[in-house]
Amino acid sequence: MQTAAEDTASTIPAYKANFLRTCIDEGVLRFGTFELKSKRVSPYFFNAGLFYRADLHRSISTAYAETIRTFVAKNPLGFDVLFGPAYKAIPLAAATTTKLAELEPERFGYLSYSFNRKEAKDHGEGGSIVGCPLKNKRVVIIDDVITTGTAIEEAINIIKREGGKLVAIIVAVDRMERTAVQGGEESVSAIGQIRTRYGVPVLAILTLDDIMDGLSKLDAGEDMRRLGEYRDKYRAND
Repeated sequence: MQTAAEDTASTIPAYKANFLRTCIDEGVLRFGTFELKSKRVSPYFFNAGLFYRADLHRSISTAYAETIRTFVAKNPLGFDVLFGPAYKAIPLAAATTTKLAELEPERFGYLSYSFNRKEAKDHGEGGSIVGCPLKNKRVVIIDDVITTGTAIEEAINIIKREGGKLVAIIVAVDRMERTAVQGGEESVSAIGQIRTRYGVPVLAILTLDDIMDGLSKLDAGEDMRRLGEYRDKYRAND
């Protein structure tokens, strides 16, 4: 009998299937009833903060790295730095940089990473950036999710202020849903808005479609039904 990861590999790439399986097995991706910051009631919740164990951290960094490699293999994207906005994305940037260099040393062997301090340091070397300076560098932002776009906008402004050039963004999950705003909803997602505003690709390890494709191979009938209803109700028109 095949494992769930082997089952899902036929519809989504193996690295996505493996990551999805890890997320489900370890409770990073949970199904049930969850109230989001937007006050929507969601049938699923993704918590990247649970990737704190060595094997789990290796899983997410590998998935980020494979997502980038898959995109770069088909698109002319060159970059010098992975930038992880403080705080949650700092270990993601460091681990993914190392994983990319390990998987493809010819291309990524000299890739750098950096992150920002929440408060600029006024002694020692000073400044608000730790790691590779961003001036004249092509930068990819790495983060867990984009919900409203506010945090990503802050990161983009930091890169611009430091003289870097944003060339792409990568997140763990794209919920593919319309942005909730006061008094109503946008027709596009926060990710779609960022893509349009800055003209850069926004990659995701998993989309909601990927999650549903993976679950279709498992015994998850009720979860699939609720996910489908939620997707139909809130799907963005990106």
